[in-house]
Amino acid sequence: MARSVCAAVLGLAVAVCCTATLATAAEWTVGDAKGWSFGVAGWENGKPFSAGDVLDFKYDAQMHNVVQVDQAGYNACAAGAGSKTFSSGDDKIALAAGKSFFICSFPGHCAAGMKIAVTAK
Repeated sequence: MARSVCAAVLGLAVAVCCTATLATAAEWTVGDAKGWSFGVAGWENGKPFSAGDVLDFKYDAQMHNVVQVDQAGYNACAAGAGSKTFSSGDDKIALAAGKSFFICSFPGHCAAGMKIAVTAK
């Protein structure tokens, strides 16, 4: 009986912890009402991103994409071999702790400001 009560209490504690963690994650629409578009660079400045937060990239999938790149790819506006490309037009990407970099890889789009660098705590 005591084991059953301990197991139940432990299970409840884990459920409460997990629910509290999920409840604190925020969803951010990249570019706000404008969406993922030209000139979005800088949108991320001053925002308190946390690991687990979700970036929602909304865009016309025939005109743009989202590519998660490393810092070198971000600086060069180039998608490298290890880059992950998203192309649904409504991509939801959960942030890991640390720095994350995103660009549009359509020719000239990154250079026109379709890139963001996010730091999540």
